[in-house]
Amino acid sequence: MRKVILVASCMLCLAGAATADDRPNIMIILADDLGYGDISLHGCTDIPTPNIDSIAHQGVRFTNGYSSHPYCSPMRAGLMTGRYQHRFGYTKNVAYDPHNAVLGLPTTQTTIARRLHDAGYATGMVGKWHLGAHANFHPRNRGFDDFFGFLGGGHDYFVVDTTRPLRENYQAPLDKNGVGTGLDQYLTTELTDHALKFIDDHADHPFFMYVAYNAPHTPLQAPDEKLEQFASITAKKRRTYAAMVSSMDDQIGRLLRRLDRHDLSENTVVFFLSDNGGPENANASDNGPLRGQKGDVHEGGIRVPFLMRYPAAIQPGTVIDTPVISLDVSTTALAVTGADQDATLDGVNLIDRLTGKAPFDSQRELFWLSATDPKTGKMAVRRGAIKLSRFDGKAHLYNLDDDLGETNDLFEQDTTTAQSLNHAFGLWSSQNQPTIFPSYSTYHRLLKEFHESVKASTMQSEPPPSELIDP
Repeated sequence: MRKVILVASCMLCLAGAATADDRPNIMIILADDLGYGDISLHGCTDIPTPNIDSIAHQGVRFTNGYSSHPYCSPMRAGLMTGRYQHRFGYTKNVAYDPHNAVLGLPTTQTTIARRLHDAGYATGMVGKWHLGAHANFHPRNRGFDDFFGFLGGGHDYFVVDTTRPLRENYQAPLDKNGVGTGLDQYLTTELTDHALKFIDDHADHPFFMYVAYNAPHTPLQAPDEKLEQFASITAKKRRTYAAMVSSMDDQIGRLLRRLDRHDLSENTVVFFLSDNGGPENANASDNGPLRGQKGDVHEGGIRVPFLMRYPAAIQPGTVIDTPVISLDVSTTALAVTGADQDATLDGVNLIDRLTGKAPFDSQRELFWLSATDPKTGKMAVRRGAIKLSRFDGKAHLYNLDDDLGETNDLFEQDTTTAQSLNHAFGLWSSQNQPTIFPSYSTYHRLLKEFHESVKASTMQSEPPPSELIDP
């Protein structure tokens, strides 16, 4: 009997291992500052995006897909934790400072990379981290087995120059698992090459691949052959922007074809979205019919291209109009892989809803706050088609089904709905924490003032002011 039990136990173990090996891979592709109107699916006519579009053709397009924040670093904090970043006070763009152990994603927060790693997944990332430059915050210390990219908010697409100041890491060496390295080709291509190697190395084992392109974030730089491809666009900024988006689309095509080569496409969940709306004034992006841009709580700041495919479960060509948010990406990834989840997560499992196991909630409330003080900062809450927002010191109410451009303010006509949404926002805000570090500009102002004071006093050994260490 003991032998029978032992054999049966071994068979169960083997069955469990086989099941684990059949778990889906996860790939999150994140664009940086991509305009809502700058993919073909959303009506773009001057920049073809066939590879990005194919994700929706083979899966689902969320027409009301949102970022959890209208700009870079806080959104990424939400994406990596599956929580509204406000829950732990991450409301500012983090400054690049490898010596500061406060400026970054708090180590008290568990990343989805850590959860997936602990569930037995190989975890890799390429591209823009922007969640802290101190060693405590390095991707390799936050659940990623492999990292190639940069820790700051952006990088030059062609140049690594160690003789220049690091200022936000734009021309600093790239980081390969904690070791500085050079740049051999156009950065978007270089990032993809490393992602492809990760896929090759882990094709026979479940993996999580986070591809965080910095395209089409400034600086506006593109290969000559791509610029020539868009020579018909006379506006220089728009031409370069188009070349950058097209280059990214080409590289996404390489990623998808590599999944095909390894026969992994059927069992890989692929997400594509942007970190926020396009900063039209800065990079010549186009948010289409949406009002506003990056940094705003208007739709142009928070509504983003949001696509997903999972051929094993999702019907191709699906279109969902119910609002979803970037936090759902994290929760979905954890749910479909069987990784650890807990009550702190703020997203929902999109696959359950796409397969009919759970309903989409058309009245789900989504929240945005781009300042520390919920009473004075830019805020928004959406329930169904109705959106309450505050900017310029005033509250506004819009019906997005009838008024996508947010031009017809209904606040005076429907104060009851406005009060209800404001109450919901207040309840959400009460669960959030105060900001944990100063804004990028404030931090660098304080740092400059400190260095000037040291220079003036010639006291080179004087420690930094306490607000820089514990803001």
